[in-house]
Amino acid sequence: MNLNEVCASKIRQRIIIELSKTKLKTLRMMELTCRVDAKYNEVNRNLKILETEGIITNEYHKKPKHPKTRIITLQDNCRTQKLLVALKNLKEDDNFEPMSMYLEMCSSPH
Repeated sequence: MNLNEVCASKIRQRIIIELSKTKLKTLRMMELTCRVDAKYNEVNRNLKILETEGIITNEYHKKPKHPKTRIITLQDNCRTQKLLVALKNLKEDDNFEPMSMYLEMCSSPH
């Protein structure tokens, strides 16, 4: 899949943006689902695509007496950097208002 196809999904764009905003480029699955404001199954399907493309990794952590936690991490590689640059360029493009508004909303402090 080329980078255009990876960027084609708004949910994938939001996943990458949300992960890139965190200090460690890592979020728990449920927190990511809330931040992206999408259904679990939609996020899960798009995470599988991003993982296949080498953009993210999934890890499961299990602590005694705690439920299993799924951790999603944004990879620091050339392909991910290209995606982040492409998303930044989309933000600056006046013809791409819905994404620009979302990126502006995401970049403001919570």
